[in-house]
Amino acid sequence: MKKGANSEFIYQLFSLLIAIIVVHAVYVTVIRPNAAAFQKQQQIAQQTDAVVVSERSIYVVLKDFEQETCFILMVWALLIMAYKARLTFKEKSMLSLTMLNIAPGASILPSDARDLCRPLQNLPPHQQAMLAPRTLLVALQRFYATSSVAAVASAVKNTCESETDKLDSELAMVRYIVWAIPSIGFIGTVRGIGDALGLAHEAVQGNIIGVTNSLGIAFNSTFIALVISIFVMFFSHQLQLMQERLVQGTQDYCDNSLLNHLLKNTTDEVE
Repeated sequence: MKKGANSEFIYQLFSLLIAIIVVHAVYVTVIRPNAAAFQKQQQIAQQTDAVVVSERSIYVVLKDFEQETCFILMVWALLIMAYKARLTFKEKSMLSLTMLNIAPGASILPSDARDLCRPLQNLPPHQQAMLAPRTLLVALQRFYATSSVAAVASAVKNTCESETDKLDSELAMVRYIVWAIPSIGFIGTVRGIGDALGLAHEAVQGNIIGVTNSLGIAFNSTFIALVISIFVMFFSHQLQLMQERLVQGTQDYCDNSLLNHLLKNTTDEVE
């Protein structure tokens, strides 16, 4: 578990570095040069023509540092979620395997539990750490120790609930990014409005180019940040839904492949 946590931490650091390099490269080579050319063309038109038709360019909307930061965080969050989705698919693939060699209709005694544990213990270490084998192993060990079906059911439920809490806590970084993106957009709004107020004297003299550009920073940064936040939040909820289905599927798998066989041979007191 510690090794897996370390590898995930390293992956997050490298994914952040990759997001910074890729997004900044796109901004330096594509977005900012095109935005500067468009703004220069608009300024020349405003200075020479009496009537100017105002046009919007996607490059101008995206050009500022706040929008670049929001895109970096978006790419980082998507890379983190892709990593977790890949792990979820691997966990889900275990549910399609037959991990317990129990014949249909057969009954399991507590003395049989130890023999059933051996195939699970012989799995490769990365598979033993997965939810389904780990839950089955805990259930069989509990059955061998207590001979109680109720204790086995409780062990399965507790293991699945613990996994749910663990998966939820591991999404804390993604939730932080979803919160940080609109916050950065609002920082751009404050910066843009502050710059516009600083250029108010130019607007009084009839030069409104600086004020309009500053107000563009204010509104564009918030607009892009909110759109990106909605986009990232959608994938975050989809990932959480996948993880919840995995936990529920694991619990159902344990019920069908193990608990149903125990019920046929053991009777517990009804509380």
